Formats: sequence, C-alpha cells, structure tokens
Amino acid sequence: MQGFRNQHTESEMSDTSNTPDQAASPAPEIEALPNESVAQDMTELLAKHAEVSDAYLRAKAEAENIRRRAEDEVAKARKFAVESFADSMLPVRDSLEAALASHAAKPDTPIETVLEGVQITLRQLTSALERNKVLEINPAAGEKFDPNRHQAISMVPAEQEANTVVGVLQKGYSIADRVLRPALVTVAAPK
Repeated sequence: MQGFRNQHTESEMSDTSNTPDQAASPAPEIEALPNESVAQDMTELLAKHAEVSDAYLRAKAEAENIRRRAEDEVAKARKFAVESFADSMLPVRDSLEAALASHAAKPDTPIETVLEGVQITLRQLTSALERNKVLEINPAAGEKFDPNRHQAISMVPAEQEANTVVGVLQKGYSIADRVLRPALVTVAAPK
C-alpha cells in the first residue's frame, strides 16, 4: 500500500503539477495586467506629484519674492515719503534766502518792497502746502465748535449761540482729513 500511496501521490502530484502549470499560465497574465496597471498608475501619480511639488515650490518662491518686493517698496515709501513735500518747500526757502540776500545788499530797501516780497513768499508757501494736501483750519466766527478740529482755549461771554467759535487765536492744519494741529479758538459761553 505504501507503494500504491506513493504512486498515487506521485500521480496526483504529477496531475496537480500539470494542472497548476496550466492554471498558473492564465493566472499570472491576469495578475500581471493589474500589477502593470498599478505600476503605470503609480508612475503617473509619482510624475504628477513631482509636477505639483515643483509648482508648489515655484509658487512659494514667487510669494516670497512678492513679499520681499512689497517690504522694499514700503521701506522706500517711508524713507522718501517727504520727498514731494520737500520739493515743494525748496522754492519757498529760495525766496526767503533771496529776500535776506537782497536786504543785506541794499539795507535801505523800502519796507513796502520787503512786505511785497514776504507776501509773495507766503502765497508760494500756501500754494506748496495745498499741493501737498496740507489745508488750513480757520473757523469763522459763529461756526459750531468741533472738538475734533478745534481746541478751546477759553469760554467767553458772547452774543452768539453757545458752543460756537468767537475767535481764532492760531490757525490749525490738516493733511488728507487728518488733523495735524487743531485751531486754537475761544468759544461762546452758555448764557
């Protein structure tokens, strides 16, 4: 029996060895297709990942460059913010220096001529300030007191309505709707 079992086992083995070879042939082909497909998908995904990673790094570098350029522009803007204003003030300074030089050369210049030169220089200064959006705050008598634009120095009895400007002691100035210096005013006291 042992011989029979060995023969039977050998025949079964030879049958099974033939069957798996025959069955194994189609199976590796079936398995090869999904493995090739997975490998191809994996290759495509790795290529796409590399492409997206490269695009991300480029975008990050570009964002960093934009941030750096913006910081440089802000620094330059701060550094040269008064350039336009200073350029407007230089002719005023030139006029004042010319007036002083003229007076030094001719000390007996009539006062009317000096006053005329001062008035021209004042108009030049006013024009330069207006070009740079520096505007006067000079409330008229009777105008409502505005604590955002005026600073009350005192309250005085007056015939006009309470809390209105009676007089201006010193003009104020604003730049682009921001008060640089409030106007110093006297205000009508309540009756």
